[in-house]
Amino acid sequence: MRDLSRREVLKATAAVGAGAAVFPGIVAAGTPGLAADGGPGPSSTAESPPAELTGRIVRPQDPGYANASLGWDELFVRYPLVIVFAQNTQDVVNALTWARQNDVALRVRSGRHSLEGWSNVDNGIVIDVSELKSTHIDYASRTARVGAGLNQLEAVTALGEHDLAVTTGTEGSVGLSGATLGGGLGFLTRYLGMACDSLIGAEIVVAWGSNGAKAIEVDLHNHEDLLWALRGAGNGNFGIVTSLTYRATPLRSVAYVQATWDNLGDLEEIFDTWQRIAPFTDYRLGTQVEIHKSAILLFAVLADGPEAEARELLEPILSIGNPEVTVQTGGWGEIYNGFQIPTEDEPANWKFFSQFSNQPFPKKAIGVVRAFMEDAPTDDSNFFLQAFGRGKQAHEPRGGSAFPHRDALFYSEPGVGWGTRGEPDSGDALTPVAQTWIAEFSQALRPYVDGAYVNVPNIGMAEWESAYWGSNFYRLRKIKAKYDPHNVFQYEQSIPPATC
Repeated sequence: MRDLSRREVLKATAAVGAGAAVFPGIVAAGTPGLAADGGPGPSSTAESPPAELTGRIVRPQDPGYANASLGWDELFVRYPLVIVFAQNTQDVVNALTWARQNDVALRVRSGRHSLEGWSNVDNGIVIDVSELKSTHIDYASRTARVGAGLNQLEAVTALGEHDLAVTTGTEGSVGLSGATLGGGLGFLTRYLGMACDSLIGAEIVVAWGSNGAKAIEVDLHNHEDLLWALRGAGNGNFGIVTSLTYRATPLRSVAYVQATWDNLGDLEEIFDTWQRIAPFTDYRLGTQVEIHKSAILLFAVLADGPEAEARELLEPILSIGNPEVTVQTGGWGEIYNGFQIPTEDEPANWKFFSQFSNQPFPKKAIGVVRAFMEDAPTDDSNFFLQAFGRGKQAHEPRGGSAFPHRDALFYSEPGVGWGTRGEPDSGDALTPVAQTWIAEFSQALRPYVDGAYVNVPNIGMAEWESAYWGSNFYRLRKIKAKYDPHNVFQYEQSIPPATC
């Protein structure tokens, strides 16, 4: 990856668009403060002393700036004025205070997997928590307090050393914090619930007073309304999470099944059988399906069960056609590490569209999936399915959560990848083709889906607020007004305060 010259950076930051505008600071008169601990609330006029940036600081003139500013999805390129890699909570407090005092646009970043590039910003400050990687696991109480910088692979590995687990997504390089705060789904969803359901506490840096910041502890007894909001709507809306505390579950072994059908000939039967069995089978079994141009892949994880039981539960699907089937058994950390794909082997650019379904797809809808996959613009295009249905995710955790899609039968998303990683502009010719394919695919499926997943945002979607959070959106706006009345934390689809 080439480094950007100072001239290029200055040119880019001079042409700042609406997405990088300096925040106006919307004041919410009469908003209740956070006075539970005796300090001034966010709506008070208390001022903080001038702040200085601390931590590992990267600016445009620094040699590592290009890589430091690049996200996983290279479709989006931003040029922040400064990136602060926090080394501790105080660095986050200082960075947020500095941004407010200097009226600078800010974004929060952990794993760099923001799928619309919203964790980065032109001409502003990026507060990056990816280097906060502490872990403290107490097997006796089955709790784990971890830094917000862990990615999912690091978290699964650390917990696996103690035969413990929480739900995570399947891609290890994704930030644990971002995945959890948006809901968090994966192979263990039906067994353990959403990732956010295991979240029992967090440290979060919030905007404080007229121009400052402060770290507060959030749990079922302190700021429980904010914990509710963080469970499904916490990515960059209310503050900057610096650590997360989970209730973990013992998990000593899993059986991991992969089945491959070499073409789409049996797609209708496989899809229909899967959607009528996978959401209703033993809740210990989590399944995912990936449909590609010329192959169908089934992945399944049976928690605390042997190979024979996994095969028996999947037999109605595996008996269709002539799939190649492999099964591995072992500790969850070991198995999880084994199916990771190195980031450098993935395409540079990606586009997705998220959706939930409460009813089985009829034959016509499955035909839509087949037609679009046969006409997919790249071999890296796929249609992804995750079983929900009768599982622990159907029930809210103690204290509730903002994640609303608990009655879903399954989650799905079309996705397309293109371009070569590390080669600027390598996928430009395919970009409009890929974007058109996703738009038309998602439009064709509209009659059969309902709702969307905030971790896979749908850019340009009408009524995205209800699609992500349903009837919870108004309560989220009220909580936003309480903890961020000045709307310091805002981006293209962020939650506005109730007073806006």
